[in-house]
Amino acid sequence: MSNSTGLPASLDLPAHLSAQKYFFVCTLTVLSWDTLVLSPRSYKLSRTKAWPALKALYYFLQVWVVSDFVVTGVMFFSTSVTQDPDCRRFWPYEPICTAILLFAASTAHVIRISAIYSHANRVRSIMLGLLFAQAVVTAVCCGFYRSVQLLDGQGCIAGPLNNQSWVGVYWLIPTVLYGASFTLAVSRSLQTLEARPLTPWRLMLRDNLNLYGTIFFVNLINVLFYFIMKPTGYDDPVKTIVTSMAGVLTATMTMRIILGVRGSLENGGVFSATGSGQVSGLSGSMTASAVGVARGRSAPTYTLGDIHTHSKTGADPRTWDGDKSSVDAPADAKVVLPIVGENDSVGEESGRIPPKVNVQVTC
Repeated sequence: MSNSTGLPASLDLPAHLSAQKYFFVCTLTVLSWDTLVLSPRSYKLSRTKAWPALKALYYFLQVWVVSDFVVTGVMFFSTSVTQDPDCRRFWPYEPICTAILLFAASTAHVIRISAIYSHANRVRSIMLGLLFAQAVVTAVCCGFYRSVQLLDGQGCIAGPLNNQSWVGVYWLIPTVLYGASFTLAVSRSLQTLEARPLTPWRLMLRDNLNLYGTIFFVNLINVLFYFIMKPTGYDDPVKTIVTSMAGVLTATMTMRIILGVRGSLENGGVFSATGSGQVSGLSGSMTASAVGVARGRSAPTYTLGDIHTHSKTGADPRTWDGDKSSVDAPADAKVVLPIVGENDSVGEESGRIPPKVNVQVTC
C-alpha cells in the first residue's frame, strides 16, 4: 500500500480502510451507549444474593467486551504504532479475545434455550454440540489471523491470513449456533399462542425475539462479508469491516436477553409464558404467581368486588360501603385486595382473565 498523495499515512486512507475506521467508531458508540443504559439494571442485578451461571456470564460479558474492543480501538486509531514490531506483536489479541467473548455469549444462549425447553435432552444436546464445535473451530482459526499490512501510522488491525475466505468459519459456526437459538426461541414462543393469543409485536417483545434475531442477522452479515466480498489485495481489510459490530452486538444483546429473564436466573430461568412475571435483577417486587392467601376460620373475608356488589344490593348488613369513608364491618374482618399483574393489558385485549395477586389486609 503506497502513499502517493503526499499526505501523512494516518490521513491517506484507502476507501475500505476508511470505511472500517468509521464503522469502528459506530461500534464504540453502540458499546458506550449500551454500557451507560444497562448500568442501573446491572447494579440491581448485583444486589441479588445468588450467583447462577447466567449472572456470572452477564458480568463477564460486560467487562470483557469493553476490554476487547476498547484496547483494539486504541491500537486501530493510533497514529504512532508501527507495523514491526507493534502490530506484529499485537495481532493475536483481537481474534483470541473475540473468540472468548463469543464462547461466553454462546454459553449463555445454550443455558437459556435449554431452560425455555425445560432442559429437554434433544435441545440441550444440539446446543452443546454447536458450542463444542464453535470452541474447536474458533481456537484453530485464531492461528490463521495476521496483522493487515497497513502503513506505519494507519493503526493495527487483524485479518485473515492472505485474505483467505475460508478463515470465515471462525464466524460461521457461532452464526449457526445463534441461528439455532433464534429458531428455537421463535418456535417455543409460537407454541404458546394457542393458550394465550398475542399479536406478533407483543409476542416478540415478551420473549425477546428481537434480541435473538439481531444477534443472528448481524453475524450472518459478517459471515457474508468474509465469503463474498472481494479484496483488492492482501492488504485490503474489507472482509473484517463488520467484525467489530458483530462482536459488540452479540455481547450486548446477549446481556439484554439475560436481563429479560423473568424470575430467578437459577438453571437458566423459566419461560416467560409460564414464569412468575418478575424480571431478573429487580429484587423486592411481587410476582404474579404468588396467589396464596391465608384466611382465618372465624373472621369473614371480603373482596373489593364483594364490597362494590353488596353496597349496591344491600345483601349483607355488615358490608363495606365503597362510597363512604366509614366502615361497617366486624373488628376482625379481613379484605382481599386484587392487584393487577404487569401483563393484564394483554389479557384484557385477548379476552382472557388476567392473573392477579391477592393481598390480605386485616382490620
